Amino acid sequence: MILSSKISADIIKKLTLAEKEQLCSELRAYIIEVVYGTGGHLASSLGAVELCVALHSVFSTPEDKIIFDVGHQAYAHKIITGRYEDFCSLRSENGISGFPRPDESVHDAFIAGHASTSISAALGIAKAMEIKGDEHHVVSVIGDGALTGGEAYEGLNNASKLKRNFIVILNDNEMSISKNSGAVASYLSQMRSSTKYFETKKRVKEALSKSAIGRELSKSVSGTKELVKFAIFQSNIFENLGYKYLGPINGNDLKELIDVLNVAKRLNEPCIVHIKTKKGKGYLPAEQNSGEYHGIAKRKAIRGGEKNDTYSEVMGKYLTELAAEDERICAVTAAMKYATGLQHFAKIYRPRFFDVGIAEEHAVTFAGGLASQGLIPVFGVYSTFLQRSYDQILHDLAIEGEHVVFAIDRAGMVGEDGETHQGLFDVSMLTSIPKTVIYSPSNDGELRASMKKALYNCNGIAAVRYPKGEAVKCRSEESGYDVYFYDCGGRALIITYGRITQYALEAAKKLRADLLQMVKIYPIVEKTFDIAEKYDRIVFFEEGIRSGGIAEKFSAKLLERGWSGRYKINAVSDHFVAYSDTEKQLSDHNLDTAGMIKVTGELIEQT
Repeated sequence: MILSSKISADIIKKLTLAEKEQLCSELRAYIIEVVYGTGGHLASSLGAVELCVALHSVFSTPEDKIIFDVGHQAYAHKIITGRYEDFCSLRSENGISGFPRPDESVHDAFIAGHASTSISAALGIAKAMEIKGDEHHVVSVIGDGALTGGEAYEGLNNASKLKRNFIVILNDNEMSISKNSGAVASYLSQMRSSTKYFETKKRVKEALSKSAIGRELSKSVSGTKELVKFAIFQSNIFENLGYKYLGPINGNDLKELIDVLNVAKRLNEPCIVHIKTKKGKGYLPAEQNSGEYHGIAKRKAIRGGEKNDTYSEVMGKYLTELAAEDERICAVTAAMKYATGLQHFAKIYRPRFFDVGIAEEHAVTFAGGLASQGLIPVFGVYSTFLQRSYDQILHDLAIEGEHVVFAIDRAGMVGEDGETHQGLFDVSMLTSIPKTVIYSPSNDGELRASMKKALYNCNGIAAVRYPKGEAVKCRSEESGYDVYFYDCGGRALIITYGRITQYALEAAKKLRADLLQMVKIYPIVEKTFDIAEKYDRIVFFEEGIRSGGIAEKFSAKLLERGWSGRYKINAVSDHFVAYSDTEKQLSDHNLDTAGMIKVTGELIEQT
């Protein structure tokens, strides 16, 4: 066995090709074993095993810089660069990240939690090295899904001006999280199937090499190569941008990969290495259904009984029901059809369903265009990815007064996905934009009611935010209110919203405190202030960043009204929430029942 705690890039460079191929098999087995225990991104990392081994066979990190995009494909890289034993702690508390992190290892050149960033980051690194006189290499690894994002092209356009070696590896597996769509996917498909040029070139080269005359002739015709290539292959966008294009090649053929990377390394100009890989390579279930195995949850104890739908499923199914009665309703996703529950809508209402690829900025403005013509677009998007679209929300929707609904998935703590994916900033972001309405339901009934209000009771931007995971079942027919008040004894008032309402109610009952639950959280419903100012002890629990959150806005308004009691805000303050499971994250921030009892009890006891 080659794979062990002693494995390193230096050792890999000394292995024979056969030994490196054996290492690839061992890496796959180890990744599968660990990810099934911890959860993580499986299919994409399995497809990129040969790529990681080839990169470390040809380049020497940390002197050479490898920047991954998004980072789903970097597990083998982590193991190779001294994290074999730590890999068992993947996405766990105090463990290693599911994405490249420079503060975790010097071999990780740049953080990579969101897509389409690697080329821009790599260009910045390359220019910095140039200024410092450092001639080491910079390699950007980007997937074909990430290539649908606009920032990738901004980076490509600027990097083409470099007068030094700069390598972009396009890892083309025909899939992001949902199946790739749009012109980029079609274009890459044509490039993959355009083999005439490469076959012709190979046959001519072989024929000419058989004689001295032929070898001499090959030199004289080299100047006509580009003309022949254009005629057969019709050029390509990368060459038109100024890149040397190498490929497409088999990205799961280790020898072919090492050979082409050595060629790219010797070029003194920007180049694209286009490789074709098999997502889920070496693990049949992931090969056959790479979307399902893109990310898998860690194993948990099996429980009896039927599971509830996730909040994503509840939203997607209900939106599909509403669309049957209203032809104006459209659904938009940024390569997250299944992850946001919109596959149900897409199946029935294909002409009104739009997957724009990994392009959240475009998605928002596109939705604005739909809205400007009288349609009602719903953009299903993770909270963390909506962050990328702030200017478009402000400029293209809010100022224009367009009615667009955001179905904000993964709002709040997201557990093992870590700092780059926490949904803690959407409330602070959206409340800074005038005339935005935000709902934050605590169960499936409130989610459906909130979605209907967002569609039909609002004129501008409306957002419905809900957490990752299984939806809490509504236990009451009365699920359409904006505010709920629970009288549990009246010693103090707890205010909260969203998923943590269930914990707040338990805490309130045990403490004999009252509970005010907000469903419409912004603009804040006026009667909530009328209720709150009757108490001299108030605690606000918020599963989000404190700065700019609802709690701060609520307390400021109370003070303006002349309230003079004791007020405490319990929210996430001035830090990023690290890896662990969601329950632990809530507990660490006093957002579970025990934490709420502790914080509220301390306030009640103050004199």
